[in-house]
Amino acid sequence: MSVTAQEPGEAVQRLRHLRLHLPTVPEALASLLQTVVVALFLLTFFLQPYLIPSESMEHTLLVGDFLLVNKQVYAPADRLSRWLLPYREVMRGDIVVFHHPQPPFLVKRVVGIPGDRLRIEDGRVLVNGVAQDEPYAAFEPAASNPFRDDFPAKVYTDPEVDPLWWQQMQSLTRDGELVVPPGEYFALGDNRNHSKDSRFWGFVPRSQIVARPLVIYFSLTRPSTTDVQQAPLQAADDRLGHDRQLSERLTGFARWKRIFHVVR
Repeated sequence: MSVTAQEPGEAVQRLRHLRLHLPTVPEALASLLQTVVVALFLLTFFLQPYLIPSESMEHTLLVGDFLLVNKQVYAPADRLSRWLLPYREVMRGDIVVFHHPQPPFLVKRVVGIPGDRLRIEDGRVLVNGVAQDEPYAAFEPAASNPFRDDFPAKVYTDPEVDPLWWQQMQSLTRDGELVVPPGEYFALGDNRNHSKDSRFWGFVPRSQIVARPLVIYFSLTRPSTTDVQQAPLQAADDRLGHDRQLSERLTGFARWKRIFHVVR
């Protein structure tokens, strides 16, 4: 039939049309180079990936979470980016990334800003005499620590407290409240009983705050040393148990539900 005779010609025309629209090698290389340049530009000036290594921010951030952070939101005021991109001061409740001697960067939540009068009573944070609503704060089981749970303490009881910070803290305490000085911020981990933070080593200088977490772009399944471990369920028979273990290995290496989770 005539329709059958025309099919090879139509196929040739479609192939020629496809070839005309395929990019040449130089075009493909140019497109790849543009993508690399844009990615490097974003990572250098705006975004940067970080990996969460410890449990101090559970359950807001988990061990194994990979973050993209905004490096410009707290950029110095004299930078050109201030009028090109949104910029604002550090606010109470912000999660911030900042320089720290060990390790080089830490992630904590700001609970006290310059001028605040701060104290902690039985683990609860009070700022300027007002108890704070902190739905993100976790209090996982831990040994009693009066210095950690009632702050500022009157007695030096914890060997992990920086001695220089202890002296500074005493000079800044008024009527049982710590007064946050200008240019400094008081930061705590959300996992309050398992976080070494401003209670132990002092304030975070404004100049050391470099970024704010934006989103979790990937999350590896990693155990937490502060969670209560539960005994694994036993399989009804060896074959079913083996099948389940294989399935868990294939799908359980990542926390899929946390991917693209916005950090708050």
